[in-house]
Amino acid sequence: MDSGTVDGQRRSRWRLAAGIAAALLAAYFVTAYLVIPYITAKYYARHPSLDDVPGITQTSDSHPGDPLNVALIGTEAEVKELLKSAEWFAADPLGLRSDLGIAAATVLRRPYKEAPVSNLFLWGRKEDLAFEQPEGNDPRKRHHVRFWRSEKQDPDGRPIWVGAATYDDRVGLSHTTGQITHHIAPDVDAERDHLIRTLAQTGKLSEQYGIDAFHKTREGRNGGGDPWRTDGRLLVVVIRKP
Repeated sequence: MDSGTVDGQRRSRWRLAAGIAAALLAAYFVTAYLVIPYITAKYYARHPSLDDVPGITQTSDSHPGDPLNVALIGTEAEVKELLKSAEWFAADPLGLRSDLGIAAATVLRRPYKEAPVSNLFLWGRKEDLAFEQPEGNDPRKRHHVRFWRSEKQDPDGRPIWVGAATYDDRVGLSHTTGQITHHIAPDVDAERDHLIRTLAQTGKLSEQYGIDAFHKTREGRNGGGDPWRTDGRLLVVVIRKP
């Protein structure tokens, strides 16, 4: 093989290598500067940031309350319909009638599906919605969740509701005030997961995802002195539009 042929083959290989390098470089720029920014923008448009949402609620006397651990995206009507479908009951408002109702239910050990919950506060106001799910016939034990409507919205203009889901496992005296109150189980993640699981079973969710490290502090005590712990995740569900 003469030197001219060798040089030609060498130049062909260099042109091929240069072409491959140019194609890879072009693919990199298209991916890094067009595709990924587009996908990222679409993702964050559909998943508004909740980084500035407080992690802990407050009691009426400004003590730390229960930790936030869930969020729903949907209209108020959609939220109410979703919880109803998942067999969660809207809590009765606090008052003499409901207080007498829960006292009688506790003494007689009969269920009170709409028993009131104490008020907790976020952004300077008490919960907008509260739901519960009884466990057996013992009103001292119940699943419950409070929701606050935030100012954030999804691209369709539907509000984001942040919530605190906890499980009442007994009734006793508050560790801080001495008043009669429900005490929560410390594993708030278990109640968060229970709520999301029951909502998913309705078939009314279009999406669910988690926000890791939402909580920087992973344990604490609520206003009643009950300890709680979490893995730090906030679980978010998007309600399917009708």
